[in-house]
Amino acid sequence: MTIDATRNEIGTAAAPGAANRPGAANRRGEVIHPVWVRITHWINALAMLMMIGSGWQIYDASPLFPFTFPSTITLGDWLAGALLWHFAAMWLLVLNGLVYVALGISTGRFRRKLLPIRPGEVIADTRAALSGHLSHDDLSVYNAVQKLLYVGVILSAVVIVLSGLSIWKPVQLRELSLLFGGYDTARYVHFFAMAAIVSFILVHVIMALLVPKSLRAMITGR
Repeated sequence: MTIDATRNEIGTAAAPGAANRPGAANRRGEVIHPVWVRITHWINALAMLMMIGSGWQIYDASPLFPFTFPSTITLGDWLAGALLWHFAAMWLLVLNGLVYVALGISTGRFRRKLLPIRPGEVIADTRAALSGHLSHDDLSVYNAVQKLLYVGVILSAVVIVLSGLSIWKPVQLRELSLLFGGYDTARYVHFFAMAAIVSFILVHVIMALLVPKSLRAMITGR
């Protein structure tokens, strides 16, 4: 899932002087999500949902923990079917993700939106969020918590793809598998990377519902 989907779902911290930042609240009508951001976001959303649903079906065939996922929320009906869905979604996610990352870096969007991340600002914005003092006026600005979460979900996506490849081809990609501690450990890494992404998606959806204009912006760009 792309990081811009929840761009101001949490909001901009109401820190001293925040309301006076240039363009902080007077950019109504301005395009804040370019077409390429919106397209890659929705493709990523589809691919990730396919991967999660089919991944849960694959997990059920050989559980790591004393629980399985209900068949009503899995994809593929059985192991072989789930594997077909999973691999198809994987390539869609990888190719679309490469386009997103390449454009994010080349256009300078990542640098402008995600950097810098300062621990002090993360703590201050977390406190502001918990106390309900975050503003949702400017959809073009990330607060420190958003920056941290979005960078985190990008890294989780990288980990889940690489660990998945090491599980898929543990012999052919032996060095990659060893990087994760071997086949069995790679399965745990893959599972927890999935859990991190699912947690992000849940927060993402909840905040989009709480701040509907952020969802509209990801559809219209404005």
